[in-house]
Amino acid sequence: MAIKKQYLKSKPVAKVTLSLPAEAAPEAKKVKVVGDFTSWKKGIEMKKLKSGEFKATVELPVDNSYEFRYLIDGKNWENDWAADAYVSSGVSTDENSVVVL
Repeated sequence: MAIKKQYLKSKPVAKVTLSLPAEAAPEAKKVKVVGDFTSWKKGIEMKKLKSGEFKATVELPVDNSYEFRYLIDGKNWENDWAADAYVSSGVSTDENSVVVL
């Protein structure tokens, strides 16, 4: 399950589709993607598909990398299994997912 990156010709941004597979959070009711592109606050609500997978698309400027994680039901964190890289979060022993554009 890869992170989908669609580069726009009209402006220096990419539409990035992030997915959390159903097996990563089988009981999840709500999932948000939270990262440095949301200032690690609030997060972006992901849509739950019939398959149980959660998806969200964000527009991010290119020529950069972004750290993020998935917040499941407001209490559990999960990384993207298909992230381009993983880096130390700096606030705990956990790692953050990284997408590179």
